[in-house]
Amino acid sequence: MHFLGIIWNPNETLFNLGPIQIKYYNLLWIIAFAVGWYLMKKIFLNEKKSVEQLDSLFIHTVLGTMLGARLGHVFFYDWAYYKNHLLEILLPIRESETGNLLFGLIDGYEFTGFTGLASHGATIGIIISTYLYTKKNPDFSMLWIFDRMTIPVAIGAFAVRLGNFFNSEINGKTVDESFVFATKFIRDSDDLHPSKALGITKERSLNAAYDAIENNPQFSQYLAEIPYRHPAQLYEGVCYIFVFILLHYLYWKTDKKNKPGYLFGLFLVLLWTVRFFVEFVKKSQGGFEESLGILSTGQWLSIPFIIFGLYFMFRPVKSN
Repeated sequence: MHFLGIIWNPNETLFNLGPIQIKYYNLLWIIAFAVGWYLMKKIFLNEKKSVEQLDSLFIHTVLGTMLGARLGHVFFYDWAYYKNHLLEILLPIRESETGNLLFGLIDGYEFTGFTGLASHGATIGIIISTYLYTKKNPDFSMLWIFDRMTIPVAIGAFAVRLGNFFNSEINGKTVDESFVFATKFIRDSDDLHPSKALGITKERSLNAAYDAIENNPQFSQYLAEIPYRHPAQLYEGVCYIFVFILLHYLYWKTDKKNKPGYLFGLFLVLLWTVRFFVEFVKKSQGGFEESLGILSTGQWLSIPFIIFGLYFMFRPVKSN
């Protein structure tokens, strides 16, 4: 019996609507946006701004976040694949390894949802979309929005990492099974590729194959070969909850929101510092780290955001 070690093998699909799969990951993104809108509505009303202005900002933010996160993953982490699969960049489909039919009609593809999203790209997307919003709404400054948007973005970051956990993606490095948080991710494709799981079990679906490997003694050898790993997504996600709590407190209980850029800068420093240190126990996500060495791709991308955050926190601000 392992010391609090768990075997993690959830079906990442919550339910199906015909050929469309509703995954925990997609649902958590929706929840993140819904909670974000609610939190920003309270802030806008507190600042005597209109809900109509918020709705326009919300649309800009959703589009900027999703496009930025998707393109960030494509170009920062997996361009070697997507340069030969351009159709999959902006469509929630992927070449099928199991002979599925997309919507029951198109051979060789399956509906997957957007499972490749990068937080660095999402941050850039939010910055660009906010700039475009302020061009149309000159009564708002970018820093005014950023100082307040950090609160819902922090809790949204937690929801996304929880979604990664349900997807068994962005897992940590291997760890001894006696480690308090040791987790065996049966669906980690690096440890047990989907095609191998299907080949071993002779099952017709991946869910049935993974369940057989977990529960059928016939496949206990393969289960034993899957290593325990750090649940790096949960480390990161739990830290983001504390970032949210701190920012929420500083906005509502102090005058820090009156110093333009301070809350935004603090958010950048905290969020990307968490990301930087969690990367030490996270397995490689690819990208350009092999050419630069020393640090991972995620760490290299986090450093500029931390520096920008320090600048906004400590830059001199002229009093009115």
